[in-house]
Amino acid sequence: MKRALFFLGQLNDRDVEWMLQNGSKLSMETGDRLINKGEAIDSLYIVLSGQLAVCATTNSDECIATLGAGEVVGEMSFLESRPPSVSVIVTKPSDIFQISRDKISARMLTNADFKANFYYALALFLSNRLRKTTDQLGFGNPEEEDMVEMGVLDSVAQAGSRFTKILHRFSEV
Repeated sequence: MKRALFFLGQLNDRDVEWMLQNGSKLSMETGDRLINKGEAIDSLYIVLSGQLAVCATTNSDECIATLGAGEVVGEMSFLESRPPSVSVIVTKPSDIFQISRDKISARMLTNADFKANFYYALALFLSNRLRKTTDQLGFGNPEEEDMVEMGVLDSVAQAGSRFTKILHRFSEV
């Protein structure tokens, strides 16, 4: 959950509302594939509920991570415009927020603040993920895993209410 809060905390309420109006909810069942390794994706995703597995191969026998509510998915392909290097498979029934790359890119062309905030949010998200991975590999400092800059921490409180707003909006659909 913390990772989506990093992401949503850097956006303002208008941007989150815009995302809600331009995104949609996907309901997926166990065994469904959100992302296939090597196949281009055209959206960014936020897991609303459920569980997904990140797998290094096209089948689910070699999973490298488990994702739950609040995780952002597809961010690397969004940044690099390259096909994903992993597959993401639903392991428990899941609801996922989806917003297309085209809609995000169009908003970035007309709103420089959104563009700056969006990329900063992705940078914080990816930095946190890299720190966690480094710690898991035994090269980091696990005691510092939850240490967050105060400015970022202030925005996380707002992000919690934004994530709740997203959950509420799509529970009505």
